[in-house]
Amino acid sequence: MRFVLLGAGVCGLSLLVVHGQAGVPSSLPLPVLVVVAAAAGLAAWWARRSWWPLAAVGAVTYAWLVMWPPLLVASYHAGRTLTRSRDVAAYLGGCLVACGISAVVSEWQEFETAGPGNALVMALGVVGLPFALGLLVRARRELQKRVEHEHVMRAEQARAQERARIAREMHDVVAHRVSLIVLHAGALEVRAAEEETVRTAAMIGGIGREALADLRDVLGVLRSTKTDDQPPPTLSDLDRLLDQSRALGIAVTRHDEGEVRPVEAAVERTAYRVIQEALTNVHKHAADARTDVRIRYGPDELEVEVRNQAPTAPRQELPGAGWGLVGLRERVELLGGTLRSSAEEGGGFLVCASIPAALPVAVDRRPA
Repeated sequence: MRFVLLGAGVCGLSLLVVHGQAGVPSSLPLPVLVVVAAAAGLAAWWARRSWWPLAAVGAVTYAWLVMWPPLLVASYHAGRTLTRSRDVAAYLGGCLVACGISAVVSEWQEFETAGPGNALVMALGVVGLPFALGLLVRARRELQKRVEHEHVMRAEQARAQERARIAREMHDVVAHRVSLIVLHAGALEVRAAEEETVRTAAMIGGIGREALADLRDVLGVLRSTKTDDQPPPTLSDLDRLLDQSRALGIAVTRHDEGEVRPVEAAVERTAYRVIQEALTNVHKHAADARTDVRIRYGPDELEVEVRNQAPTAPRQELPGAGWGLVGLRERVELLGGTLRSSAEEGGGFLVCASIPAALPVAVDRRPA
């Protein structure tokens, strides 16, 4: 829109100049002057793609009729866009030639702009000042980009330092505690006399070692911007997760409904995390409760549901951060889905997530 207004302004102002309203008379017929002014306006409108036609029209009309608006606008664009010294020299040289021809034509036709002094003032006003203004605008634009780039780099540096600090805290605290669990589980496995205790200790040690491996991967992501080569878990890894829960004494049953088909990788990852977090809550609050894991493949969405019954025996609840379901809800809503959790009659609990099978274009599909 602004280039349309620019073209209209150049056309109108050029017509005023060549029609004698700015001290430059012309003996050409009015229709010819209108055509010349319209050509200048069209070239100014086209400057949004290329300003060289405007420069050519400006040079010709200035040398012929001392019509300065096209050359003035072209000089401003030249100052904003030309970066190489060769191009700047070529443009300014062409403008000097046009101004020289204009001075000769003005002297011959006895225009009011005739004379070396007037020609010099016109050249400075039509070429020099607009060109300098374009240079100033370009310099300010480049300075602003440089400042924005520095702000981005500082923010990236601050994020990297914070990620490194979190990685150190996780390594010094969490990894140390999990390592102790693995060591005690190994010692219990060796010393225990009962076969049931040996199996439980071995299972605890295996889960602890897997947790250490996952923690090592997380620390690697925090300390580096490189993508992890190991793919994140999806629904194809769900049976292994359910077997771990069964080994801990939970009666877990899987139900698949609908036509099983591949969906977006981000959708599968999120569905897996929902089931994982729901089973973790069952371990914490109702370890011996019967649990049903249901996966429904709808035409446009994937729905996962984890429903556990009331525990048959009281259990001391394990500590937790309290942010599991909150984080899951944010993760599901990021994909355009919904997550709900509620207590069931009789003491059970339900976690249900519905995720669109096809993701919006703006969703980040990188592994998470």
